Amino acid sequence: MRSANLLNDFAFKYVFGEDCKEANDALKSLLTVFLERKVNHVVVKNSEMVKDFSKMKNPRLDLLVEFDDCTTVDLEMQLRQTKNNLPIRFSYYLARLHGSQQLEGKYYGELKETIVLVFFNVNLIDNDRMCNTFTLRNEDGLSFVKKTEDRMKICTIEMANLDVNKPLEEMNEQEKMIYYFLNCHKGVDDSKIKVMIESDEVIQMIENRVETISDDGWKKIIEDFRKLHENEERMERQLELEELQKAQEEACKEKEEARKVQQETARILDESDKKVNQMNQEIKKMIQIMLSNGMSLEFVSKSLSKSEDEILDLLK
Repeated sequence: MRSANLLNDFAFKYVFGEDCKEANDALKSLLTVFLERKVNHVVVKNSEMVKDFSKMKNPRLDLLVEFDDCTTVDLEMQLRQTKNNLPIRFSYYLARLHGSQQLEGKYYGELKETIVLVFFNVNLIDNDRMCNTFTLRNEDGLSFVKKTEDRMKICTIEMANLDVNKPLEEMNEQEKMIYYFLNCHKGVDDSKIKVMIESDEVIQMIENRVETISDDGWKKIIEDFRKLHENEERMERQLELEELQKAQEEACKEKEEARKVQQETARILDESDKKVNQMNQEIKKMIQIMLSNGMSLEFVSKSLSKSEDEILDLLK
């Protein structure tokens, strides 16, 4: 049993993203298999998106690559056992990547294809397929743009849907590669891995890259991955705590504002009641003077546009 492990994003990026021939050959093999297109040339790019606005999230992609036709692909190895926000997160990555293209002085027709290729180890999509491709379509499956103009795609690889007991000769290239990913650590101790290493040209390219890393090298990668994710989890918890504190402060502020509004409303109502009482007292005095001067109740009623009963109530 060897220490090789492709099932973490740190090792995934190291194996396929390093600046060496073996890594580049392995990367081309991976992309050829899962995008089902021949990839002859690929360049690894800076995987940190540049923020356009100060308050935008600044995601760090696992592996960002570009083909010679300027197609951009974000490869993600997502192994956290949670489905929370994953579709939203990768939709955001796709939108940000596609929108980052420089179009000044160009036509929209010059936009290049953008693909997010995600490997999951959870069941996320509501079907039994291991590989799914999502594009812009309506509820009946009608594409929003022509097939030749469809330049935004999310490709999901649900490794949990692989039938690991399926005979090797019945597996397609995608299934073989996922089986290799899942069992790479076993090496030739696994009979299927042994056969693939001996006979499958695509797997051989990836195996050649895996073999360039020593056992101690793999242990260091795994340890670095553990430390990185512990640090990321601490940062995430800190951010969550800050968000909770911010929300609490906002709630207290809103409560205080509501209290002030309530106090102001009560003050206005109290002043209104005082004004109404004052006016009633003045009207009462006026009625008393009119009656004492010999004016009839009927005359006073007509003069003040009030019923006789209302006038009598005021005099009580």
